[in-house]
Amino acid sequence: MASNHSNPTAAQIDLGILKGHIPLVGLTGGIGSGKTLVSDQLGALGAGIIDTDLISHEITASGGSAIPLIKAAFGLEFINATGALNRHQMRKLVFENPDARQTLEGITHPLIRQETAKRALALSKTKAPYLVFSVPLLIESGTWINLIDYLVVVDCPKETQIERVMQRNNLTRNEVEGILNAQASREERLISANAVIENQGDLDSLNKAVLNLHQKLLKIS
Repeated sequence: MASNHSNPTAAQIDLGILKGHIPLVGLTGGIGSGKTLVSDQLGALGAGIIDTDLISHEITASGGSAIPLIKAAFGLEFINATGALNRHQMRKLVFENPDARQTLEGITHPLIRQETAKRALALSKTKAPYLVFSVPLLIESGTWINLIDYLVVVDCPKETQIERVMQRNNLTRNEVEGILNAQASREERLISANAVIENQGDLDSLNKAVLNLHQKLLKIS
């Protein structure tokens, strides 16, 4: 999850140090598009992967660094029985209350940025030929475009996204559509892309597309 602020952050400055030393690839797509599948495949091919959505889940899991701050800001009703963030409760609140969304992002975004920079700097010292930053709200952030060298968008029809997320997250159509409406449109993502990976459910075609992408990214190296 990228920051919505335009001012440089410590994480941005740290990532800026990597510019010109290792290719920095942004990977994004709407919810349910298949970003994780693509990033997993790129990782298997040797890329260094930093998944900001995974980091977000880690810091809001039981014992996560964001939990005490969320508890203090929102109350115990937003923490579930295991000590993790009550995602259903929080999702409902932030979609109804923009101020609550801003408060939550003010807690989570700095922690995500800090961990993103830490992992990127560590991976840059390995044999990874390039780094991939999987960021759900990359386009929306307004800051990531200036950090990366190459933008990859994972794309599929809106109806496919809705069906996948309804099944995966056990959400209603209205809930999924609410999430989609809060994200950039397909058109906004595609117009900014250096490469587009179509993910319509054909795994063989996806594997070939990812391999072709990997070969292109190696040439950037």
